[in-house]
Amino acid sequence: MRAPALRDASLVSVFFGGGTPSLWDAKELERVRNAILQSFAHVTDDVEVTVECNPSSLNREKAKALVGIGVNRVSIGVQSLNDARLRYLGRLHDTDGALCAVSEAMEEVPRVSADLMFGMPEQSGSDFAAEVTRLLSLGLRHVSAYSLTIEPNTQFGALAKKGRLPLAIEDDVAECFAQGRSAFAEQGLLPYEVSNYAVPGEEARHNQHYWRGGAYLGLGAGAVGCLPTDGASARRYRNNADPAHYMQNASRNEVEDFEECLSPEDRVREALMLGLRTREGMHLDHVRSELKIDPLIERQKALQKRLATGDVVLEDGFLRVPSERWLTLDSIVRDLF
Repeated sequence: MRAPALRDASLVSVFFGGGTPSLWDAKELERVRNAILQSFAHVTDDVEVTVECNPSSLNREKAKALVGIGVNRVSIGVQSLNDARLRYLGRLHDTDGALCAVSEAMEEVPRVSADLMFGMPEQSGSDFAAEVTRLLSLGLRHVSAYSLTIEPNTQFGALAKKGRLPLAIEDDVAECFAQGRSAFAEQGLLPYEVSNYAVPGEEARHNQHYWRGGAYLGLGAGAVGCLPTDGASARRYRNNADPAHYMQNASRNEVEDFEECLSPEDRVREALMLGLRTREGMHLDHVRSELKIDPLIERQKALQKRLATGDVVLEDGFLRVPSERWLTLDSIVRDLF
């Protein structure tokens, strides 16, 4: 169904995301991986193939099987190294299970990443820094560290609305971010995006592609894709999230339940929102060339104000937010958006 849009595209990365792809039989995952690669006329020699994994469904045997079918990177949802916080998050694994899964994956998989969360009730900055240090003692070279956010239409969202969900104090969240960042730096992992740390050269190419405004193809129930159309516009779509609906309607090419057309100006705003999250920033010449719009012209007043305070800098053709200002990133982006 999507093949006609791929004729002139180059494939640089494949990401098997959640649910829980590590529950999938490796041979079935291989079938899908091969079909994806065969659908592109151009595939980079070092295409990055990542599989998200839960510690409860990952061991050395599974990791070896994934590598055997062409997976070269796994991302493990550790989330916490504190059993009480794991229960708060509703996770199925405990601390020992998480550490074991990471260790065994590292024995087999060329590149291993782990997710950590902070901003949970009664979690101090030193608590989170200790978790970072313990996780990095395994030798990891990439970690994603996210602040817990409460989304509407989720179990956490419903509990928070009723006042029945314990929440972290804002100052504690900021302290977790600051002390966690120091703990990463001590082990040589630098922030290349607000929530991602890596030894230089170990950055996730798939995620960098998103942040740089690259086209992406979403396959499967609930998947989101965004592909260029005529000129500098693009079309974003979302597939129906119900697997039964998706399977029943796939043969008729009727799986989408949402679409929107992004104008060049829409794409400029998204490039700004995403690019300013990264250490490198927004590549101005790239945006001008691809979208035929100068992103700075309509933002001169707000831009000059933020430049004067040091909240943003213009340097070597990039507009970026210094990493020491990332705690106020949302307000900076909102001013420039």
